[in-house]
This record gives sequence, structure tokens and C-alpha cells, in this order.
Amino acid sequence: MTLDFHPEHPWLMAVGFYDGGVAVYNLRDKTNEPSYSSSAKNGKHTDTVWQVYWQENDLDNNLNFFSISSDGRVTCWSLIKNELHNTDIILIRLDTRTEPDPGAGGLDLACGTCFDFHKFTDYLFLVGTEEGKIHKCSKHYSSQYLDTYNAHHMAVYSVRWNNFHPRVFASCSADWTVKIWDHNYSEPMFTFDLGNSVGDVVWSPYSATVFGAVTDDGQVHIFDLSQDKYVPLCQQSVVQKKKTKVNHLAFNKHYPVILVGDDRGNALTLKLSPNLRKCLKDKAYSRENEIAKMEKLLELVREPTEEADK
Repeated sequence: MTLDFHPEHPWLMAVGFYDGGVAVYNLRDKTNEPSYSSSAKNGKHTDTVWQVYWQENDLDNNLNFFSISSDGRVTCWSLIKNELHNTDIILIRLDTRTEPDPGAGGLDLACGTCFDFHKFTDYLFLVGTEEGKIHKCSKHYSSQYLDTYNAHHMAVYSVRWNNFHPRVFASCSADWTVKIWDHNYSEPMFTFDLGNSVGDVVWSPYSATVFGAVTDDGQVHIFDLSQDKYVPLCQQSVVQKKKTKVNHLAFNKHYPVILVGDDRGNALTLKLSPNLRKCLKDKAYSRENEIAKMEKLLELVREPTEEADK
């Protein structure tokens, strides 16, 4: 269902499965068997794993990754010797106003669908749920959320922190919308209705204001908020067959290329036209400039009363 390559050891691939299992494959090995795998004995998820994500090594310098599942658990898996050891970081509860009920047998847990970790604050992460809520969480607090956003009317399929601005994140949902948020506010800064279920939203690695999204009608949408705050710069169908759903998108970090995946198992490589990309060697390009560009947009859409309250 999902995979993630380790950023420093690209031959290590963490994988999440439909049956709730997770595994780590070493691509340098000549075998097709995983080097590490979960089982019922070591805390395997009881429902589909929707996302896995490598983290910095723990205090004992062990490799580790996180997983999120429909069973309501966000779990950390550490690679220790020849085994996977797990720790539940947070349990996603349906009703945050009541204390967890040990006798509920997991029936009080919400279905986790996606997560993302803050680019600059290691302990901070977001969790999206099938109920449409987004929870802001900390690795240091396993029993409560830092904040909850009533973000969407249907399942949240993706949440992504901005690669430049530390307060901004994006979300997308089966309710046809993409929303841009400042995590200090309970309401979105921008909302875009794409006319179909949105499978993924991804920020570009070269601009704080550029993001892409893919929809169930087989289309890719590329936005640049600094150029147009209302409509995409590009909206293009990329599927060969009708009724093919595009559900994943990734930007290449070094080249003007995006990778698109669909529900038929196909992966398509597309090159961005010159008006949709920016040269990273541009003298004006810097993280500070990108943050300022996004901050200017946020100031335009905030209400004066909100600014006064802050």
C-alpha cells in the first residue's frame, strides 16, 4: 500500500501492507525476502497500513520509521539486531473529550489515513483521519493532541507540511477540496474545489507557493499561489484509459520532473514546462525569500480582527 526509502541509506525501503504488516527490504540483498518484518507477536497493525515514514535515528542510534493504520495507531518501529520493535506513539481516538476506554476493544479509535512530520521541528507531526479531522500531535505526548482541525467533510487522503514556511501545511480529501492552512489558525487560508476526489497533494521542493494535486478523474493540477490564488497554472489529464484514478504525486528534488501513480499500478513521468518550474541556481532563490513570499500571501487573506487577536 505504501513505501518510503531511507534518505541516507537509499537501499533500505520501508513498506506497509494491506493486511496491517510492515517490512524493511534491503535492495542490496539478492533475496526477495524482507530483512525485517512485523508479525502478530511484535505488534503488527490489525488493519491496512496507509503510510510509512523514516525518521532520524533514535537515542541508541537505531534506525526507525513510523507507520499509520486504519486501526487507529501511529507506531514507531525500531530496527534492533534482526528484529522490529514497536512503540505506539499515539492512539487516534474518535472522541477527544473523554478519557480512553480500555474496555472498548479499540472501537473508540478513529481510522488514521495519512501523516506528515514537520520539516524543522522534529517532534511535531500531523495526522489525517477517515472522519475528516486533522490532529496536530507531538511525539512527547501520547495521550492528547496539541490541536484538532475540523478540516474536511470526508476522508483526508494527504497532509503535507510546507518545505519552507514552518507554519503552513496543505491537506486534501475525498470531499473534492485542497486546503492550505496556517497551523496557528483553526480555519484554512485557501480552499480549492477540484471537482473530484483528491488523492494527493504535494508541495514543490523549489518554491514555497507551488504545489501539485491529483484527482480521481485522472488529472494533475499545478498551482502557484504567488501567481494566481484562485485557479491552477496547469490542469491536465494524464491517463490513457477512462475511469483510471490518479492517486499519488511526487516532485523530483533535482530536476523539473514529477512522478504520477494511478490505481492500475502505473507510474508516469512528466516534465514540467518552463512556466511551471524555477531554477534553483537563481540568485534570488533562498529559503528566507520563499518564506517571505508565503508570508505576504498569508497576510493578504487573514482578517484584520484575527491579526489583532494574535
